[in-house]
Amino acid sequence: MNLTGPNLISLFRIATAPLLMYLLLFTSPIASALAAGVFLVATLSDYLDGYVARSYGSGTTLGKFLDPLADKLVVTAALIMLTGMARAPRVSAWIVVVLVSREITVTGLRAVAASEGGVVIGAEELGKYKMVLQAMAIEGLLIHYTYFHVDFFAVGMFILWIALAVSIWSGIEYYIRIIEQLSQRGQVTPAKERTFDKRRVGG
Repeated sequence: MNLTGPNLISLFRIATAPLLMYLLLFTSPIASALAAGVFLVATLSDYLDGYVARSYGSGTTLGKFLDPLADKLVVTAALIMLTGMARAPRVSAWIVVVLVSREITVTGLRAVAASEGGVVIGAEELGKYKMVLQAMAIEGLLIHYTYFHVDFFAVGMFILWIALAVSIWSGIEYYIRIIEQLSQRGQVTPAKERTFDKRRVGG
């Protein structure tokens, strides 16, 4: 296992998920603030991970697996725990179901595209915006309480609604891109085979 700097940062981010889940078992303002702090550190480590990998050329195949896995674990853990907390108001469960379903669907489509057609689709701009919006929303929802006349739960929910729309939009766009790529691969491959057959027959 090649544990480069970025890989270690990704593993650290994965380790924050159970800590975040534990803190969200409590509903006090202090526990909420600590949970928000843990999530903020995890989010910032994501950007540090990418910066180190790009700056020092230390990206690895393992890192390509660990980085998105860490993102999905931390975000999903936070969202699911927020729906079941013993405090009001809470995040509606159906919103989390849609967001998590989108992530599972995109991951599945990516795996199918890679295995069936050898197609690798990178993250699109909408997907990056979705991630930023989700992080901002979750941070506000984790803080939950009102500070300095700012209702952080209300702000978090407002941003989460935007993140939900962008998430659905980007998921549909991703699906279309994969279908187009697979269709193009399906059209090119038979043509190559026909050319090869003609040469073989002519020879």
